Amino acid sequence: MRLALSWLTVLPFHTNKVDRAAARTAIAVAPLVGLLLGLTAAGLLYAAHKAGMPPLLAGLLTVGFLALATRGMHLDGLADTADGLGCYGPPERALAVMKDGGAGPFAVVTLIVVLGAQATALAALTPDRWPAVVLAITAGRTAFTACCLKGLNPARPEGLGALVAGTQPWWIPTAWLAVLTAAATQAIPNNYWLAPTAIAIAALTAAAFIRHTIKRFGGVTGDTLGATCELTTTIVLITTTPAQ
Repeated sequence: MRLALSWLTVLPFHTNKVDRAAARTAIAVAPLVGLLLGLTAAGLLYAAHKAGMPPLLAGLLTVGFLALATRGMHLDGLADTADGLGCYGPPERALAVMKDGGAGPFAVVTLIVVLGAQATALAALTPDRWPAVVLAITAGRTAFTACCLKGLNPARPEGLGALVAGTQPWWIPTAWLAVLTAAATQAIPNNYWLAPTAIAIAALTAAAFIRHTIKRFGGVTGDTLGATCELTTTIVLITTTPAQ
């Protein structure tokens, strides 16, 4: 858990043991880190609401908080993955683009759309739907476990992907998915099906995205973990937003 908090937040947790066994546990408990971040984000929305802040401003500040609280790591992965998917050439070419460090047009547009969608969805969620914020952020970190299923190979022999790829038995993401679905039935008052539907859509989309990125890059990378996290979070937020 210390390693998960060190990897996935700015909290000052440190551990001297960073091997494959520790990484396996850190990925398995990553949804608990999502729960912590989600509760904090919901608390920030509550404070903004009580202060009379405009909803869109509150949504933007919440998105900014999440970026700061995670060192922008998942957003960086999203941007690099977008550039990698947007380039031509074999997997080696895509991996080189992702490792370059710069932000190309695909990365910029993807960040604008995803962050804008998240902020707008957060602004549209009414106070009685704020549990969906916790659900969405936790679901995003649950996606890590699906990215690291046994049988999935890393795209590179080094890096985060090599450390965590193939570490999770099938029952870990399955168990977390069951927990999320059960919790989702209580996320929105008087609507027991909407949040579970959001979880199902996000899970199916994440599975298709993981499959596509593995085919495109030749395996799992740390960037694709971050991209899958942000994609999953965004889908749950959008799907649980009330119709106008």
